[in-house]
Amino acid sequence: MRAIIITLIGLLLSTGSFAQHSYIYDEVRKDLEIFEDSLALELKKKISRKSINKLTYESVKNVALAILKNDYRPTYLAAEYKAILDPRTLGRILSIGDGYSKYENVTGVFLQEGQHIILVKGLAEGKTVKLLVPHWLRKAPDPANPTKDPNGWGLHRQEFILKNGINLIELKSYGGLAYIGYYSDNPEGEPPIAIHFLTGEENGYFDIAKHNNEDWNRFLYNAVYPILDARGTHIQIAYPVDDLKKYAYGRGVELISIYDSLVYRQHRLMGLEKYQKVPRNRILARVNFNYYMFRDGDGVAYMGDKQGYAMHMVADPDMVMKGDPCWGFSHEVGHVHQTRPMFNWGGLGEVSNNLFSMYVCRFFGNKSRLAQQKNYEKARKNIIEKRISYLADPDVFNRLVPFWQLQLYFESIGENSDFYADLFEELRRQAAKQQEHHTSSGRRRAERNPAIHQLNFIKTACKVSQVDLTDFFEKYGFFYVGRMEYEDYGRYVYEMTQEMVDKCFQEIKAMNLPKPKVDISSLTD
Repeated sequence: MRAIIITLIGLLLSTGSFAQHSYIYDEVRKDLEIFEDSLALELKKKISRKSINKLTYESVKNVALAILKNDYRPTYLAAEYKAILDPRTLGRILSIGDGYSKYENVTGVFLQEGQHIILVKGLAEGKTVKLLVPHWLRKAPDPANPTKDPNGWGLHRQEFILKNGINLIELKSYGGLAYIGYYSDNPEGEPPIAIHFLTGEENGYFDIAKHNNEDWNRFLYNAVYPILDARGTHIQIAYPVDDLKKYAYGRGVELISIYDSLVYRQHRLMGLEKYQKVPRNRILARVNFNYYMFRDGDGVAYMGDKQGYAMHMVADPDMVMKGDPCWGFSHEVGHVHQTRPMFNWGGLGEVSNNLFSMYVCRFFGNKSRLAQQKNYEKARKNIIEKRISYLADPDVFNRLVPFWQLQLYFESIGENSDFYADLFEELRRQAAKQQEHHTSSGRRRAERNPAIHQLNFIKTACKVSQVDLTDFFEKYGFFYVGRMEYEDYGRYVYEMTQEMVDKCFQEIKAMNLPKPKVDISSLTD
């Protein structure tokens, strides 16, 4: 549902009570004349209680009276916000798609359904900034069949374009927590903006850089909305207050620190630490009421209900770093970090993200899922011995085996312990060159044939490791010649010719590289 906004430039609301009087903007402006500044944080001299009581709007009157009594302490209702790197730009830089948070500028303000007055100062001319109000609590019409929601599983929101000065908005159907959509391709070059919510309530938010566990508990008990925002260095969460009270009371610092570590381990595997590309942006983890766990364009989501369902697995600091919860969180965040399409070609949709799961879960002391499920034996029997392409094996864990065996080899036996860090960086460089070429030529067509990306992966792996890996890849059918059609979040047609294979072999042979010291396909953990 689209909401409409009145700003200083004189746009009029066409629906709702704000729209019933064309003079509404002038009335608000007249009320605000008692303030010295455009953000209504300081009264003009000699303003009396009598003059304040004559104001039209109760919200303006309440703020003015509090200031007059020297009793106005807006921790969250009035604050500054800095620009954040556009997640789409970050996605292009890291070649990972558009999965980082679009709600990073948390306000800690709850806006009830209805009318609100918001003052803005400092917006650069021509810059678009939005007020975002997501519907965190949205549920399927039929609670017994939440996955069959006709409105989808995604996060719905109301949004409003903000302008300098007075902004009058009307929230319809639901109220919610407010966020400022202030993004830029060059955030360091953007001025901070100041915003004062003359209406609304302070829900607050937990920031690991500023708060401790006492603050965490205070936020939980003082929350005026059922969802609490919390953010760390790499993560941002929007979880139910009741679940956080139940599973993480007194342990907010620990919970967010674990999340930060879970995400940071993925950054390390991707080479973002080594190549000084760790983003300042955060990943959003939120509650949803449609499906167990999933990743979408707004981040990662975990199902909550009266029993907790998935929420108890990810809100409990003791659980989130163990077993299935650790795997599940890392799996969904791994989807955000999949390099597209150079390490996420058709057939790897539920494979390359699990490379991150294996890496992170092992760091936290969890047993290898590939070993527990006997996927090493299954992959050898079903892929190597049958001489098929690994892509033809329906078990995504069997498909994961060769990619994880490369990690096992280079971290313990090979001479390049940073194999994947270097590989990801080289793939990013290749993607950047392709983007530059597409920009200069004016053409851009995403290559859909998985065989093309697969051969490039083989050559790049050999190049960065300085090891001839062709024998290893051949065992798992990476050079399979033929045609395959299959589904993997879309329809793919794999087409590999002998000429393509011969060319790849020739290029690797020209590198004059040594063979591995052991049979990599024999490695397990």
